[in-house]
Amino acid sequence: MSLMVTELYDALIAAGAPEEKARAAAQAMSEESLATKADIVRLERELSVVQWMTGAVVAGVVSLLLKSFSG
Repeated sequence: MSLMVTELYDALIAAGAPEEKARAAAQAMSEESLATKADIVRLERELSVVQWMTGAVVAGVVSLLLKSFSG
């Protein structure tokens, strides 16, 4: 059996949904919300780029501050 969001399943059953439909909806929700290793690798790459860009901006601001105070 695949993963299932138990809280969602219980809520759907309590609301009167048929058991099979509640089970299918809970399983679909859990599969949709899981991140894969490829998703995590992609986010790590994007975060690395953002960190480099932030470093470049900070270096630029520091150089402008130093230039304005030195002369």
